[in-house]
Amino acid sequence: MYLCWPCRSRSYGHVKSTPPTGAGGPVNLTQRAASTVLLFGLFGCASAPPIETPELTMNVPVEWSGGTLASGVVAPDWWTDFGDEALSATIETAVEQNYDLQAAAARLELAVADARFSAGALMPSLQASYNGIRRKQNFVGFPIPGAEDRVLSTVFTNQSSSIDVSWEIDLWRKLRAGEQAALADLQRSAADLRGAQLSIAGQTAKAWFAIAEAQQQVSLSEATVNNFQQSSERVRDRFESGVRPALDLRQSLLNLSNAEAQLDQRYQQLDAAKRQLDVLLGRYADGQVIAPNTLPETPAEIPAGLPADLVARRPDLAAAERSVAASEARLQVARKELLPSISLTANTGTSTNALRSLLNGDFSVWGLVSNVVAPLWQGGRLRAQIDRAEAQAAEILATYVNTALVAYAEVETTLAAEAFLSGREQHLVTSVEQARAAERLADERYSAGLDAYITVLDSQRSAFQAEADLIAARRLRLDNRVDLYLALGGGFEQLDSLLEPKITN
Repeated sequence: MYLCWPCRSRSYGHVKSTPPTGAGGPVNLTQRAASTVLLFGLFGCASAPPIETPELTMNVPVEWSGGTLASGVVAPDWWTDFGDEALSATIETAVEQNYDLQAAAARLELAVADARFSAGALMPSLQASYNGIRRKQNFVGFPIPGAEDRVLSTVFTNQSSSIDVSWEIDLWRKLRAGEQAALADLQRSAADLRGAQLSIAGQTAKAWFAIAEAQQQVSLSEATVNNFQQSSERVRDRFESGVRPALDLRQSLLNLSNAEAQLDQRYQQLDAAKRQLDVLLGRYADGQVIAPNTLPETPAEIPAGLPADLVARRPDLAAAERSVAASEARLQVARKELLPSISLTANTGTSTNALRSLLNGDFSVWGLVSNVVAPLWQGGRLRAQIDRAEAQAAEILATYVNTALVAYAEVETTLAAEAFLSGREQHLVTSVEQARAAERLADERYSAGLDAYITVLDSQRSAFQAEADLIAARRLRLDNRVDLYLALGGGFEQLDSLLEPKITN
């Protein structure tokens, strides 16, 4: 966004600095003043080099080391990879209604206004004014014969109107640097908004999976309680018939009570997960949200792109890079505060003691003022501002580099976790199969009087825990896939095209 008022209209090139013949002097001087202003403006509109940000000095590999990936990049609507239309609709609702996103959008509008305000400093200010004065003055003691002891008075009336133009010439590019800083802040806010959208989409997906897991855990716990109830009734019958001791009955009832307590915990987890999703959707947390009953399958492919492209894809990296650019621009502003500032002020209008003559050209007045201000001694404040800007720039640059390191680490960590979690899920599938087989065998041996009831209890608890662990592992793998999508920076690329008019206007 480079705005330069005199350079934006070709018509200004026709203003001549030579006074025209005829007409009154005020018009000639007005044209001469305009030509002087435009001359400085054309000098000030020389192309300014953009603020450059340093490249990251780190060894980025050609390919990711954390796992084998598919070609391509993350889709803008990556949540559709889970094949759940209800999940996609819920994420779209969250992006539309979440109040954190509304706050981020408001911060973007604030940055747009700040950028427009900074751009306005490069342009002349034009204002019209009208002043009406009527004043009475008294004179006492004037040596006028016959009036030595009298109070003389006079009434003064004046009506004036004028058009004033003022402009600070950006000779040293200080104002331009301030505009570039505001533009970088605007671009950072745009990246922050996209990052916030990604975060809300990820949180919504995870909340959705948390509800699905809780639903499955509730179903498993309910089935377990029912199974333990049947087992306890069978043990009670054996006890009452004198076949088994009281210890077997106590152990079976203990197992049942523990399962019922576990069921209450699962209900609580389901309720909390639903209320969390309510908040993400911008609703009152009444826990009545329509929830899924089962976890979706984890998508098979992982399109991660290249490591070198991560800086351009991650919103937090884009925001950090724009912060570096803004800090460099503000450092330029601080350094150029040591240089003189030049401003021009011109006005033209009329001044008369009669309102009816206010538009009469015979009463025209004009003024032209140039002002040069150079800082000589500020008690070290300007130098301190430079030191402060340099320290801030160094801090922001270090933060940018660290943000990049964390971003690459997140991708590598989630890629590596993908392989570990996949292997764990496969092993837990086998564990569930073996646990259920062991449970059936233990029950058969107990019924035949070959084993103690404690063996049945252990096999029941092991089977229940294996299934619960498998459900949790599937949810963790889904969460890790969401983390991978977020780490790769995928989603909401269409926001860039929507924000482009705001940034370039």
